[in-house]
Amino acid sequence: MNAVGQVAAALAALIHVYIFVLEAVLFPRPAGYKTFGVPESDVPAVRPWAFNQGFYNLFLAIITAVGLILLHTDTTQGGRALIVAGCGSMIAAAAVLLATNRRMLRAATVQGLAPLLAIILLIVA
Repeated sequence: MNAVGQVAAALAALIHVYIFVLEAVLFPRPAGYKTFGVPESDVPAVRPWAFNQGFYNLFLAIITAVGLILLHTDTTQGGRALIVAGCGSMIAAAAVLLATNRRMLRAATVQGLAPLLAIILLIVA
């Protein structure tokens, strides 16, 4: 995997850490729930789902980050496998987001573009 692909995978992981913070840490605050278009009155009901989803995104970031670390050891195949698993799941989640709500094109693009670039560059390299 070339350097640009590794940067794309690292960016994808960082984006998903940011999403984790929005969903699991900041969601009860206006900066969190307004980002997802959730009315304040719905926050108590949605909060547990957002918290869980935040950790899902954090785990995808960790999988991808560990894959990047393994690329620089004697475990390059394992690193590639983890990058494909992490970034592939990010892409799939972005596709589901877009398929369920076309108005989420921007969010799906933010969530899915960097991991898609990483996977493409992993395949090409």
